[in-house]
Amino acid sequence: MCIRDRYELFGAPFDHRIKRVADNIQEIRRLWTEGGVTPLPIQNPVPLWGGFYGPRGARTAGRLGIGLLHISHEMYGHYQAGLIEGGHDPSTARVADLLPVLLADDPEEAWARITPHLAYQMNSYRQASVQGTGQPAPPIIAPEHFRGRRTDEPWGALEILTAQDAAVRIHEKTAGLPVQHLIFWASIAGMPDDLVTRNIELVSQQLPALLQRQSDLVEVRSRE
Repeated sequence: MCIRDRYELFGAPFDHRIKRVADNIQEIRRLWTEGGVTPLPIQNPVPLWGGFYGPRGARTAGRLGIGLLHISHEMYGHYQAGLIEGGHDPSTARVADLLPVLLADDPEEAWARITPHLAYQMNSYRQASVQGTGQPAPPIIAPEHFRGRRTDEPWGALEILTAQDAAVRIHEKTAGLPVQHLIFWASIAGMPDDLVTRNIELVSQQLPALLQRQSDLVEVRSRE
């Protein structure tokens, strides 16, 4: 199902959909506050997050006083500005994100086995994004095109790293940001089960301690 079809399924207009995001969030909050829906959420207030990847969206998340579901130093500035515009305490800022990182004992070997699945997933999303819009279909991306790409854009890159290298890279991306959550892929488009299992093991069993060690090293250096 393409994106336009999803809107039509609910009888919602497709045009200007992004401009209505803030209104929809405020309406949901109103319903929760006034008891317009049942059952009401257990958490009060509900910790809302906005998955915005551009300056306008980041600023909107700030104005609404919700978390920014995107780890980006560039977008964080827009988010902070939005918090101030919305009358929110900048110290309440919080960010999180889905990281384009998979862990493996041998990243070189894993690349050859995972990139066909990554290409399939990326191409599927790109093709679906234009269905029903009249726009031309984007060119197909071959697996080898993903190698060596490092960008903060959504779906822009995938890095396959050892647990040690991942800790360093993640610390680079999150340094100075009020990160509350890191979200990882377990699998990509049916990639081999043994790589899925090992990725989960490394993320859950080795990475937390390595991230803490990386933070401790940075703290020691800053004191020096």
